[in-house]
Amino acid sequence: MTIMDRTRGNLSKKMASRIRKDIVEMIHAAGSGHPGGSLSAADILATLYFEKMMINPKEPEKRDRDRFVLSKGHAAPALYATLSRRGYFDPSVLLGLRKMGSILQGHPDMRKVPGVDFSTGSLGQGFSGAVGMALANQLDRSSGKVYVLLGDGELNEGIVWEAAMAAGHYGLSNLIAIVDHNGLQIDGTNEEVMDLHPLDAKWSSFGWHVLMVDGHDHEALLDAYQEAEKQDRPVVLIANTVKGKGVSYMENQVEWHGKAPSDAELVQALKELGGDPS
Repeated sequence: MTIMDRTRGNLSKKMASRIRKDIVEMIHAAGSGHPGGSLSAADILATLYFEKMMINPKEPEKRDRDRFVLSKGHAAPALYATLSRRGYFDPSVLLGLRKMGSILQGHPDMRKVPGVDFSTGSLGQGFSGAVGMALANQLDRSSGKVYVLLGDGELNEGIVWEAAMAAGHYGLSNLIAIVDHNGLQIDGTNEEVMDLHPLDAKWSSFGWHVLMVDGHDHEALLDAYQEAEKQDRPVVLIANTVKGKGVSYMENQVEWHGKAPSDAELVQALKELGGDPS
């Protein structure tokens, strides 16, 4: 085992913890936002940005860089925290979330936020944009890969499956989709709103290679990214996660899809996440 093997995932685990603290602080300061799905995605973002993706904050427009699209744009706090901790902008900007004059809107805007590769908000459209990026990279013979994160509730959108069909048709092996499969959406459980099962078979039928993974296990996520790179077709990681991960009173509670913590709830959340307010 090499030194790199022994330290694999250590940095992303540390950063995921920091990202979760940033998320609850940002949403508390804003008085609004989406903590549940932001917290469930923290490990996925941390492994991508701190262990996997070929990016350089000093060259954010580099041609052959890897690109990331947050198709579930309401989880913007998770992306903003990740980008700031990765060096795209100063973390002091984070507490301006959703405030007048801030670059950090409720959904990511590529015109305003350094490091954001695609503006998202309307569910499904970010995934379609990612398919277009991957197709462009294929045509340009670019080595850059496109990673896109979808919510499981987002899969109710028909545009997702139209784009998935196109990606399979064009054999976009440079496209890796990740489904944040936390089982809850704004109106309840996936089964209550629109049952997604069998999810793996659906993706397979559109020509995708499907991998199932624990979305909070950093080593498993890194293994899955590595496996994805070996495929000759688009890959989807169905990442099983916990909505509100890391904050006990938010975990698996649908009401925390879009709700800001109170002062007392912030203190408790930070205590559970291992830190005081910054």
